[in-house]
Amino acid sequence: MKKLKRKPRTSPRESTASGSFFDVDGKLKELAPLDVEVAEPNFWDDNTAAQKILKRRSTLQRSVQIWEDLHKEKEDLETLVAMSEEENDDSLLDECAAMVASLEKQLGEAELKAMLSGDQDSNNALVSINSGAGGTESQDWAQMLFRMYLRWGEVRGYKVDVLDMQYGEEAGIKSATVHIIGEYAYGYLRSEIGVHRLVRISPFDANKRRHTSFASVFVYPEVEDDIDIEIKEDDLKIDVYRASGPGGQGVNTTDSAVRITHKPSGIVVQCQNERSQHKNKASAMKVLKARLFEAEREKQEEEKKEMEKKKKKIEWGSQIRSYVLHPYRMVKDLRTGVESGNVDAVLDGDLDRFIEAFLLGVTKDSDSSGQKS
Repeated sequence: MKKLKRKPRTSPRESTASGSFFDVDGKLKELAPLDVEVAEPNFWDDNTAAQKILKRRSTLQRSVQIWEDLHKEKEDLETLVAMSEEENDDSLLDECAAMVASLEKQLGEAELKAMLSGDQDSNNALVSINSGAGGTESQDWAQMLFRMYLRWGEVRGYKVDVLDMQYGEEAGIKSATVHIIGEYAYGYLRSEIGVHRLVRISPFDANKRRHTSFASVFVYPEVEDDIDIEIKEDDLKIDVYRASGPGGQGVNTTDSAVRITHKPSGIVVQCQNERSQHKNKASAMKVLKARLFEAEREKQEEEKKEMEKKKKKIEWGSQIRSYVLHPYRMVKDLRTGVESGNVDAVLDGDLDRFIEAFLLGVTKDSDSSGQKS
């Protein structure tokens, strides 16, 4: 089979696609002065500023590289198709089909990451799960959600740390705080903020009646140490207490658990996962810093009229997703219309279709596959 001459590669700057969600032109223009700054001999004089520049530069470089890789794979595919047509060789069609499938998958992933363009989207996430009214029923539901997010993080290869867990009297949990560490953890999980509703035959009801339970999920970006958030010592009320597990069994025999109340905002955080009071205090302060940062960010957003329509209040009656186990089995996102009949898989952490639909702006007229109709 003779080799075909390959066309000269088109630069991303010449491609019409560079004006789409990749915006390669804009990223290359932003990269140029950053490269100049990094090459300056006094670049590291201000370590904090240098780290910020390097982080932004790395993000831009990664985005451009994604486009470069996709562009190269597209050209390889075009060459293979041309070879197949010129040689009338159907044996190459399977290889072409595999390359098309791979390219479509990579393009979808790139488009999704392009939606994660917020200042904090690339950060780690702090996930807070709280049971609603309803006692044992909602506490058991909160624990199911807790496990769901742990499994989601583990499947993606993220590191998952449980910072705090408040157990229910009979079963389940009253609340939990989970630290999910991984690239774009916050960007993905911000789609989970809201009230989650469960409908099922209660395992705690001797008469086997159907119950509806609620639990709320809040997600905060982990705030980097170089972001200045002033927390005055006088504004804090710090309590220490003995951590305990289910059934009142002691996790340890010292007062190592820490609860911090930020008096001006009323925000309360706590951590009991570590045996060291010092480590628990450090973790609690990390959560407090993240929550104060998010509260300030939301306050600024509320002042922008153009953002008002996009805001979703976290309140009972405005649930974002329903998980129905009886009389049928279905998980449905009420914002996007995306559904799944495989409830067990969803509760085992299979959340990507819901997350992707939210980030890509799929609307309620979507079909059950999550595609726009």
